[in-house]
Amino acid sequence: MKKITKLSFILICCLITVLSTAGFAQAQTGKMAYTVSFPEPASNGLHVKLQTSGWQQDTLNFKMPKWMPGYYQIMDYADEIVSISAEDSKGEKLTLDKINENTWQITGVKNKAFTLNYDIKTSKQFVANSYVDAEHAYLINASTFFYVDGFINIPVAVKVEMNEAWSKIATGLTLVKGKTNEFTAPDFDILYDCPILIGNMEELPSFEVGGKLHRFVGYKLGDFDHEGFMQKLKLMVESAVAIIGDIPYKEYTFIGIGPGRGGIEHLNNTTVSFDGNRLNSDAAMNGVLNFLAHEYFHHYNVKRIRPFELGPFDYDQGSKTNLLWVSEGLSVYYEYLVIKRAGLASVETLFEDFENNINVVENNPGKKYQSLVQSSYNTWKDGPFGTQGEEKGKTISYYQKGPVVGLLLDFAIRNATKNEKSLDDVMQYVYYRYYKELGRGFTDAEFEQTCETVAGAPLTEIFEYIYTTKPLDYDKYLGMAGLKLEANPAESDPEKKVYKLKQIENPTELQKEIFQSWIGE
Repeated sequence: MKKITKLSFILICCLITVLSTAGFAQAQTGKMAYTVSFPEPASNGLHVKLQTSGWQQDTLNFKMPKWMPGYYQIMDYADEIVSISAEDSKGEKLTLDKINENTWQITGVKNKAFTLNYDIKTSKQFVANSYVDAEHAYLINASTFFYVDGFINIPVAVKVEMNEAWSKIATGLTLVKGKTNEFTAPDFDILYDCPILIGNMEELPSFEVGGKLHRFVGYKLGDFDHEGFMQKLKLMVESAVAIIGDIPYKEYTFIGIGPGRGGIEHLNNTTVSFDGNRLNSDAAMNGVLNFLAHEYFHHYNVKRIRPFELGPFDYDQGSKTNLLWVSEGLSVYYEYLVIKRAGLASVETLFEDFENNINVVENNPGKKYQSLVQSSYNTWKDGPFGTQGEEKGKTISYYQKGPVVGLLLDFAIRNATKNEKSLDDVMQYVYYRYYKELGRGFTDAEFEQTCETVAGAPLTEIFEYIYTTKPLDYDKYLGMAGLKLEANPAESDPEKKVYKLKQIENPTELQKEIFQSWIGE
């Protein structure tokens, strides 16, 4: 052992003191505690109070996100702030300067406690917007809570001051032990991943899968067979879990925000527009189950199996990626298969689901102008279903072409491996390799390489369908599963065609094996 001199000992002690002080300072940085209240909910407003302290910086920039992960459009949430002010612990007003459309700057706050108070006026009932009325409140946290620029990774606390007429809160946030209305999140990414629904809500009968509790809580759920519906939902969850083979959350909640359109996925919950009064036909039930399967499968595909660009998130500019055809398109693909494999849909219904997408893709002139990766990257300006303005007819949707290419990709892998491997194996690999093992997203090249590794063969043509506008060879790839695509002129428009999936006569043994395993029979 090397002898330590007196000078060395003093230097070591000084270093330990400096490191300890730095660690203490870091631990003291950025205590953030929010309180949300609803003084006049009928006027569609809410009030937010942020109490914060422990900052080692003299100047802080408070930013409201411009969008929320899961909905890839700039939303400009800061526009709904109607008043904002700051004061110190003595009640003295502090100067708060708005330096751009979503950033407020405050100075002179080093080692000081201070409070931000602001009011938000909500105006639109949509799954990606906060909305408050006399009966309930739905909070998109990315449109409700500021983060401090450069400090997205610090813990945050949220307290909800309940309106007297409201009784329940539904959220994926962690409840403070012994409290009913106080929550915590380890960082702002998790905070923004957990919307909050408040009001007089109904809870459907819960169920367990793999020892994990699954709940359905919602506002204005409607009149329908609760028990029967939740039995179907359990079969759906079991079917989805069987694809990946792992349940990564402690508890999962389906949060119904009321009648409307849209759903957004999260790590341990999903918020969905839901109206049980409309579950009055097999077609309506299939549509709702597909929708819920899509949002549920997202907790794997995009929240954990994620493109490299989707985390850390850029809450200012948006996180642009070429891979929404995987995150969204393949989630559409799997929503159909999950429901079929759960025994909740027939082969005919499965065919109809794919036919709907094929008909849109093949009758859209945009297929000649825009590729799947371009559709993914350009969603920030085109929208998820393509531009409907001046560029109408020159864009496509990854929601529609994505599942169609996923179908061909799956059959190519099954055929190349004599039905020993499938797209399921690809999804399993990227889940366990990139999410579980490496703790990161995957790149375009890594996803393509994974597909080819699983197939044990090049998939050049399939990926040309993704990166270019090359026409899809349905005969070649559908034939691998003993299927074909028939096309007939549309009665309403002779320039368009109606496409139908059919099984071929006298399929080979391999074709029969691929088809049966694909549908889960």
